[in-house]
Parts: sequence; C-alpha cells; structure tokens
Amino acid sequence: MQLIQSQDQVTQVHSIYDTILILDFGSQYSHLITRRVRELGVYCEMYPCTQKIGELNFKPKGIILSGSPYSVYDKDAPRVDKEIFNLGIPILGICYGLQEIAWNHNGSVAPCKNREYGHAMLSIIKYRDCPFVNKLFDGLEDSIQVWMSHGDQLDKIPKDFKVVGKTSTSPFAAIAHEDKHLFGIQFHPEVTHTPLGKTIIKNFVSNICECQRNWTMESFIDKEINRIRQIVGPNGQVVGAVSGGVDSSVAAKLMKEAIGDRFHAILVDNGVMRLDECQKVKKSLKDHLGINLKVVDASKMFLDRLKGVTDPEKKRKIIGNTFIEVFESEALLIDNEAKESHGKIEYLLQGTLYPDVIESISFKGPSATIKSHHNVGGLLEDMKLKLIEPLRELFKDEVRELGKVLGMNEELIWRHPFPGPGIAIRILGEVTPSQVKIVQAADNIYIEEIKKAGLYRKISQAYAALLPVKAVGVMGDKRTYEQVITLRAVETTDFMTADWFHFPYDVLKTISNRIINEVKGVNRVVYDISSKPPATIEWE
Repeated sequence: MQLIQSQDQVTQVHSIYDTILILDFGSQYSHLITRRVRELGVYCEMYPCTQKIGELNFKPKGIILSGSPYSVYDKDAPRVDKEIFNLGIPILGICYGLQEIAWNHNGSVAPCKNREYGHAMLSIIKYRDCPFVNKLFDGLEDSIQVWMSHGDQLDKIPKDFKVVGKTSTSPFAAIAHEDKHLFGIQFHPEVTHTPLGKTIIKNFVSNICECQRNWTMESFIDKEINRIRQIVGPNGQVVGAVSGGVDSSVAAKLMKEAIGDRFHAILVDNGVMRLDECQKVKKSLKDHLGINLKVVDASKMFLDRLKGVTDPEKKRKIIGNTFIEVFESEALLIDNEAKESHGKIEYLLQGTLYPDVIESISFKGPSATIKSHHNVGGLLEDMKLKLIEPLRELFKDEVRELGKVLGMNEELIWRHPFPGPGIAIRILGEVTPSQVKIVQAADNIYIEEIKKAGLYRKISQAYAALLPVKAVGVMGDKRTYEQVITLRAVETTDFMTADWFHFPYDVLKTISNRIINEVKGVNRVVYDISSKPPATIEWE
C-alpha cells in the first residue's frame, strides 16, 4: 500500500486569511516570531530563506526575515531570493534580516568591536516629513528596552534609508525605507526580553501590512470542517490511529464533527502504555466523545519483538514497524466492512502539528535528526491512502484552544504529551513485562501526586523513567540492590525548548517516599534538572 499526499490535501488557508511569510535563516528564535504573529490573530507560515518566491502558491501580505548565526559577508552565507524586494509588500528584517536587507541595497555590514548580547536601550527617531517610517514604533516612548544578540552590525546605511532607532553601541539599530516599505531592526522583538516587542510586531503586521486579525479557532473549525467534507465527499471513509493524547483526540473529534462514523479510529495497545491507558482512552473517546473507536490488543506481539533490544532507535523502529503491521491489518478489515456498505477508506488522518513542520525546515534542507519520530504519516509509506492533516497549521496551544471550542473536557485537553513508542523509551535498557510494570506504577504515583498538589497544569510534561543501573539501599534493616527511577518535569510553550520544573521540596519528598515504598524493585528516586537544549525532553 502506498501513502499519497497530494497538494490539494493541505489546507489552503491563504485564500481565507491574510498571511505573513516568515523566512528562516537558521535562528534559534525563528519559531518565536511565528508564535508572536499568531498570538496577534494573524495567520503566518515559516519557510526556509532559500524559498523561491515564484514557487509560492500564495502572495503574502508581508514578509519577516529572521536572525541567523551566520554573517552576511560570509562566502556561504544564506541568501534570500531577491524577488521578495520586487513584490511591493512590506518587509521586516530582524537582526541578520536587517543586515540582509542592507546587504541587498548596497549597505555595509561589519563585525562589532564587541559582541552585543543582552539588554540595550533603543532611542527611537521620528520624522515629521516621513510619517510612514514612524509606523513601526507607533505608540512607543522615545526610549525602550530591547534585547540584542549579534556579532555584526551595519556600519554604512543603504541609500534612501532612514535611521529610525539607535543604541549607544549601534548607530543603525533600526532603519526604514518609506517608498519600498522596508524595515530593519538589529534587536529581537520576538523574545520576552524585549518587553514591548509584541507591540512592534503588531505595528508591522496590523498597521504596516494591514493584515486582518481574524485567525481564531472558532473561524478555523467551520472552515476546516467544510474543507474535510469537500475532500472526503459524501461516502468517503477515513481511518486514523489515536493515542488518547490531545493532538490525536482533537483531530479525531474534528473528523467526527465533519463526517461522523465514517471516521474509524484505531487504538493499538502496544504493551508499553501508561497504567490502565486503553481503558481510559476508550472511555474518553468512545463513551464521552462518541468517536467510532476500535481497540486492538497487540501487547504480546510488541513485547515479544522488544526482547533483548536496548538501543533506543531499534526500539522505535520495532515499535513503528509493528504498529504498521497491526494498523494495516485492522485498516484492511475496516475497509472490507466499509465496501459492503458502499464506502471505501481513501484517507489517513494524521495529527501533524506546525512544530513538526517547522522542525523539518532549514535553509540547508531538513534539520539534523536528533531521534526518529513515531509518526503515523512518516511510517506508513506503503499505504495507498491520501493524507489528511487538519492540525498541521496549529501550535500545541492552538490545538488546546480548538479542543475547548469543540467542547472537549479540560482533563483531556490539558493532558500531558505521551510518545508513540510509549514507556519503551522511558525504560533505558531492555523492555520486559516486569520493567514495564515498574515504570507504569512509578509514573502513576508521580502524576497522581502532581495532580494532588495542583501542579499538573503548571507542568507541560512529566513522567517517570527507569535507569539501567542499580543502587545500594537499606530497607527494613536489610541491604538492598535495586533499580533507580528518575523523574522528569518540564515547562515549555512549544516543546522546541524547555526548562525543568522547580518542584516544591515537600512534593518531591512525598513522590519519592511513595515510589520507594509502593513500587517493588526500586530503592532510589532522582530528579532530572536538565533543560532542552542541550538535553531532550524524553530520555531516549
């Protein structure tokens, strides 16, 4: 079977919403630009800076050029398609983006005497005879705090540009061209360290680009349901895997609203799910949301194939390939049943989110693989199904907002993410039924105590993992030599970066005591205080 993704399957939001195009030069902050624009109710998309403008299937209302770790004068520096300057639309360059604008208009960029990193005070310069160039800083005081992060700066302003902002070390910290509607700023308005940065971005997208601020989940639902119905048709059938997580649950609920029981959800029990996971998911999706759900117990098959395997990538591949087998088999059974009722399964639902799309984008091509993702669309390469991805334009917080609008309960909407390979990648070393039980029990206690303490919503993701080591302990006056549980909890808005959660000590103490006393085979609990980067959120 072959998986097909035709262009008309991708949501054509550009004809509905004004769109800001963000061109990424490899900045660590690029995704934040996207988030800030979306937060303003304006739709935007991020593409690599090498995107050929002639190949776009839409015309943006404005373009934002991101920062970059490169220097514009480097031989291999990333370059923008010069055609963007012929579109006649506003362009805002941030940091490297400012330098790229200047470089393309015969300005000059040179290394700073000292790299500038941190807060600076920007003095805003306004012009009575050129009111348009004042629009970027409209409503702001004459001096504002901004965040700098650069090793280069302009040392010669391009012809016909005006300086609209400067700092004590950067005489051309903000420039503008009235006729061409070009703006460049040396600082980063997308980070929270620039307190009024969101106002600057708002001025650009709303006042300068004149975008309508109509990107809301209420408007998205109606348009997406209509789009799904047009694609699937009156008799078409859709199949999709669900896990009980917020992404697949919201996607499934959206499909249910669009085509009813012609959407067939499949939950595969792979034997490495959380404690009582399948029963909880079935109750949530089938009983409460009315989703047409089939639960398949393939736990023995998965666990048998994981015997003796310790390498995390091999675990992921085994789980992924076995999932394909089980899913294909069940999808074929459903397809045969559908044909008997004059229907046919033609589409595969995938819960792809926009961060998944962003992480595959780089001006040099797909980003380096940190670890493979257990993703239905990325796995089912041989299925003759057309891909349907109703959430691919959304960030996680937008998905949760969508779930609220769809009437889903708070517990489901705010459920922490759970990886496709399950606790197999939270057991460092061989995955066995006994090891699975230990992690299930420890993780259940951990989450239970987090909820009791009222901390669950403050944490973005939390779980217990089992380390491949044993430690000496003393229990009941006897020496023990048992396993170690590590606890992980992070705070994040986009899961691209994350910081470890600062637990109250008394909560950690209660969790540790309960796990050691109640989970047989564990005599030590530790807490992971690593941020992402350099660590990842999951251990494997």
